[in-house]
Amino acid sequence: MSEIDSSVVASYLKQHPEFFNEHLDLLEHITVPHPSGSAVSLISKQLELFRQRHHEMEVQLNSLIEIARDNDNSANQMHELTLAVIEVDTLEAAIENLNVVLAECFLTDFFSVKIISAGEYPPALAHLFVAPDCAELTHFVKELSSNQASCGKPTLAQAQFLFGDNALDVQSCAIIPMSFTEIEGLLAIGSRNDSRFHYSMGDLFLIQMSEIIGTRFASFLKGI
Repeated sequence: MSEIDSSVVASYLKQHPEFFNEHLDLLEHITVPHPSGSAVSLISKQLELFRQRHHEMEVQLNSLIEIARDNDNSANQMHELTLAVIEVDTLEAAIENLNVVLAECFLTDFFSVKIISAGEYPPALAHLFVAPDCAELTHFVKELSSNQASCGKPTLAQAQFLFGDNALDVQSCAIIPMSFTEIEGLLAIGSRNDSRFHYSMGDLFLIQMSEIIGTRFASFLKGI
């Protein structure tokens, strides 16, 4: 396409003085020099403020859209997690489902459950339970005493207790207490990505996750 000569544009605008009334958005991208030199006319200043405000509103709108998109994703993830634990009848099956859902929907690499109990359970479930006086629980005093999840890089002792042989592969994780449900314990989800679970992350969805899983696990334990 050949370049349009500026005189053609000028001629067109003279013949169509209503052009900018119909295309006000173009004014945001046009700079018109003022005959007074460095002085700024009131209209020019108003236009400048309009452009700035318009840009700020675009940024705010994009931010709100992104938040809404994240909330939708989180709601869908929680729905999948809920289905994973309610559509099965045993604790073992629930653990298997959670491993799959957390990997596929929450993009995690590792999942661990530790239930604090002095009771006796089948040998097949022994790895899920720890005694109340277990020395390793001292590494989780903050989470268990505050009922708040923590995110970030775990200490080596925490990673070894929660993830066993995979401890050195866990570069970030979320440690979530279950002490506000009918059972007491810890949930942990880990990642090889050191930025997947950052210390500044909010814990609302993590707490909801713990409530859903903990409540369902409690119902399983009543039948053991």
